[in-house]
Amino acid sequence: MTQELVIVESPAKARTIKKYLGRKFQVLASVGHLKDLPKKDMGVDVEHDFKPTYVTIKGKAKVLKQITDAAKKADAVYLAPDPDREGEAIAWHVAEEIAKTQKKQKKKTTVHRVLFNEITKKAIVKAIGEPTTIKQDLVDAQQARRILDRLVGYKISPILWEKVRRGLSAGRVQSVAVRIVCEREASIDAFKSKEYWSILANLEGSLPPEFEAKLTKKAGQDLEISDEKTAKKITKELEKADYKLTKVTKSERKRNPSPPFITSKLQQEAARKLGFSAKKTMTLAQILYEGIELPETGPTGLITYMRTDSTRVSDDAIAGVRDYIKERYGKDHLPDKPLVYKSKKGAQDAHEAIRPTSMEHLPEQMKELLDRDAFRLYELIWKRFVASQMRPAVFDQTGFDVVAGPYTLRATGQVMKFKGFISVYMEGVDEGKDKDEEGDASLPDLSEGEKLKLKGLEPNQHFTQPPPRFTEASLVKELEEKGIGRPSTYASILSVIQDKQYVDKIEKRFRPTDLGKLVNDLLVNNFPGILDVGFTAEMENGLDRIEDGELDWVKALKDFYGPFEKALGIAKIKMRDVKRQQVETEVKCEKCGGTMVIKWGRHGEFLACSNYPECRNTKEFKKSEEGKIEIQKAETTDEVCEKCGKPMTVKRGRFGPFLACTGYPECKSTKAITTGIKCPECDKGELAQKRTKTGRFFYGCNNYPNCKFATWEKPVNEPCPECGSKILVEKYSKKTGTTTLACPNKECKYKKK
Repeated sequence: MTQELVIVESPAKARTIKKYLGRKFQVLASVGHLKDLPKKDMGVDVEHDFKPTYVTIKGKAKVLKQITDAAKKADAVYLAPDPDREGEAIAWHVAEEIAKTQKKQKKKTTVHRVLFNEITKKAIVKAIGEPTTIKQDLVDAQQARRILDRLVGYKISPILWEKVRRGLSAGRVQSVAVRIVCEREASIDAFKSKEYWSILANLEGSLPPEFEAKLTKKAGQDLEISDEKTAKKITKELEKADYKLTKVTKSERKRNPSPPFITSKLQQEAARKLGFSAKKTMTLAQILYEGIELPETGPTGLITYMRTDSTRVSDDAIAGVRDYIKERYGKDHLPDKPLVYKSKKGAQDAHEAIRPTSMEHLPEQMKELLDRDAFRLYELIWKRFVASQMRPAVFDQTGFDVVAGPYTLRATGQVMKFKGFISVYMEGVDEGKDKDEEGDASLPDLSEGEKLKLKGLEPNQHFTQPPPRFTEASLVKELEEKGIGRPSTYASILSVIQDKQYVDKIEKRFRPTDLGKLVNDLLVNNFPGILDVGFTAEMENGLDRIEDGELDWVKALKDFYGPFEKALGIAKIKMRDVKRQQVETEVKCEKCGGTMVIKWGRHGEFLACSNYPECRNTKEFKKSEEGKIEIQKAETTDEVCEKCGKPMTVKRGRFGPFLACTGYPECKSTKAITTGIKCPECDKGELAQKRTKTGRFFYGCNNYPNCKFATWEKPVNEPCPECGSKILVEKYSKKTGTTTLACPNKECKYKKK
């Protein structure tokens, strides 16, 4: 029996495809990239046309051997990693390794490239029946991106280590994203709020209801009210005026549906409507794409490939959704012809828009088969796709112009006449809110020339607001509009800038850290070209041109590296040496009488005694608006140091807050902040919140290493009524969205909502 080999990226996808193709096929997973540039060396020979050196990724040698061994026995190999640049590069590396192995064996196996836009039986069988070859232009584009990122990271980062501290990194795209966040913060800091007033009049006509009109003009000119005095003066004049309805305008307004999702729009809507991070959205979308086990059809992918910038949809999918709309919502909701959407300028258009693979997979049927968050994302994709092929929503809109002496007031109202696509989906705006499709309340049916009765006036004070800080949704939108990154990179960009501690996400909005501001200033001042938004966007366009076969990848790298190398030489000499920088202050050290100086540390600026290392006194501080230094008082606690008897204070370290003795540096005693719950294992220590090196929180005994009790779940000081365990823990279920109290004892099954 002939044996054919299929290579995919994901084990989950491998299991799904195996069931479709049957016993004749062996399906293996590469589990992502198998080869990459080395971690310890740059791995790029700049002198010889940027020739890269690829090595097998640590831990992947066994997977690679399994694939090459299977390829020896196969009559044909089908390389089926994801249909994008990264997938093409993975296929290329696998093909090279197979070729090397078979050269030694003096055997030639046919190697094909196949593309799965969706993981369904029909799509898989069709792709296997119509194989293609590896596209070298896509490989070159991925290779050029990887080398560009390596050059920037490996050349700039050591300068930051020398001038600031070790562990910092610079990135061709991530650093531009940090710059965008920093510049928004600078705009907020520089913003000067201005006062302004509005005046609303509550009016009554010959027919109900009463309605509100807003003051807009005086003597035909736009009116701006800047202070309370002016507002009161105008209000008095309006109180004495006669009101007349001088103009009534009626019109019909249509609102068209949005196109089906592309990657960036999916990330933005999932952030607004569902509160998902870009990373979480793409993780869940990957699960939906790779497929789940359905009762009747077995393993099935629920959505098409989720990394795309195209709004294109196949004819079969259009026919399916039109039949669904006609049956579910009626002919009046179905346009005469399918709606066609234009993709944005510069879109690669390699894949369809993100849509359900079949209209038979109704969201309500998938609810029990998916966990809560995966279902919510699937439902979002489903509704957006269905709505994209429905008729527009229609509104009857009315406007009143009201004259009161020299003043003009305006009232608007609208009533929904036909829901259209809004029956299915409303697009979110701003931060997590849907547009109010009902609009303003309807206005009474009044005639021009009517006299109106004033029922009341309401002057309101307002202040102009600074530009808002970026959320995940708005930052992805900003990156997309400026041409920074591509569909496959948005999620990783947002993750990296947080992991590197260049930005914090506070109340779902990004703020640059002190470290982020410092590194951004240094990079912008010393590498203005590399950190320029326009330059970075142009580099992305260059990578697209390489993919399209319009630009040689080596030439693109040479054009970049010449100016970059000059900038590196200048930066090594001229970049501010923050690590050794000391700014003298007028603050005196209370321990030795020396002068305190401003230094830069892991967590930003701090005051240190100039007599270091003889005196190790340090203090936290902040600067007032006038630039004066104000000493930050340490957070006091009731804890007393067991070694010297001095009070303990709260400090913040790499892995979160902890207690430290105020007698430092003479006494260096530290202690974890505990929950007040006794350890159920040793009954001596208390449970404290701790943090792993990767940043994940857990709870462990503060009597470590004598007691090694630890739990990921938050402990509750309540005994288990069944087994007598001294604590319970909180467990959250993503599937149901509920939290339960459970016994930490694995043998005990006690749970309580």
